[in-house]
Amino acid sequence: MLIHDIAKGRGGDHSILGAEVAEKLCPRLGLSPSETETVAWLVRYHLAFSAFAFKRDISDPKTIEDFVKIVQSPERLRLLLVLTVADIRAVGPNVWNGWKGQLLRELYYASENALTGGHISEGREERAKHYQEELRELLNTWKKDEIGAHIRRFYQSYWIGTSSEDRVIHAELMRKADKEKALFTIESKSDPFRSVTEVIVYTADHPGLFSRITGAMSVSGANIVDAKIHTTTDGMALDTFYIQDSEGKVYDQRGRMNKLRQTIEDTLQGTRKPHLEIVNRRESSLPSRTEIFTVQPAVILDNKASNTHTVIEVRGRDRPGLLANLARTLFTLSLSISSAHIATYGERAVDVFYVKDSFGLKITNKVKLANIEKKLLLALTEDMEPKRKATRTKKAASSGS
Repeated sequence: MLIHDIAKGRGGDHSILGAEVAEKLCPRLGLSPSETETVAWLVRYHLAFSAFAFKRDISDPKTIEDFVKIVQSPERLRLLLVLTVADIRAVGPNVWNGWKGQLLRELYYASENALTGGHISEGREERAKHYQEELRELLNTWKKDEIGAHIRRFYQSYWIGTSSEDRVIHAELMRKADKEKALFTIESKSDPFRSVTEVIVYTADHPGLFSRITGAMSVSGANIVDAKIHTTTDGMALDTFYIQDSEGKVYDQRGRMNKLRQTIEDTLQGTRKPHLEIVNRRESSLPSRTEIFTVQPAVILDNKASNTHTVIEVRGRDRPGLLANLARTLFTLSLSISSAHIATYGERAVDVFYVKDSFGLKITNKVKLANIEKKLLLALTEDMEPKRKATRTKKAASSGS
């Protein structure tokens, strides 16, 4: 803990340089060769836990596999978790929250299982079958043919990427909605311990659905911290969003959830157009507190982080409506979003999307990859243009008069 940031300001990667310092310094502090090796390793990878937990899809087996290759032992896993939590909590009084704790816990337990002979060695197909049988037992009041029909509605990724509790909730929600022939169903529940409100949207799938929902949430003042998107074999969408208020707390206080539900419904019915509202608000609102900061926009396209998806990491200055704008851009590029992971560090936003093309495949064409990067970079910077243009127009008008 004392030396994990010791190489900051020296130029280069402070984790790598810090590990080199640790190798020389630890023996002088009385540590044994084994202890020195451990400390140097912890300094070298002290950012790994948070990077994987906050920016990668924990339900993707490749994420756990890659992380386990770095950690290699249960003891190092435990030590790295302690260092990570202490490091985050020491940054400032409002940096740590229950949601970050939950993400770190999920990665820890998944990695612990893998390091002790767990899920990495077990195939996805076998795991999916195991979870299906588990659901059969949990839905003991359902008829067998009902359970079978429900299980057949989901692809393999659904079974791998959800919990037992969520599968039961989804099953009951979907059965009720289908019986009532509801056009769309929106349910929510808050978890004060994790500082998050979970919103489930069940409706017919169509291109741009994720973009429209994120837009509705943005104009309602909800901050999306995570999202899981699932599509059924019969063309329905089951999307789960984890949202917070502007203070990083649950969103359902003072009846806000009812207003958000109505905004989502109006958006899906086409009576509201959030992307236009976002632009109008940005042009008429006071400057955001983050506008004084300069954050270099960046788009990273990664085809190695997942076996089934292209992973897109987008970095830029955080501002209202950013996620909705990025989602709309991905929609216009004909990309399907399977999951989205959102993190904010002060004025800096880091959003990670797991996407496939219109054929359900990774994007490998270099020209298309370059176009995706170009359009997302434009989306990161164009948000600032309307206000600047408006300012120039007002100045020109006043000059003319």
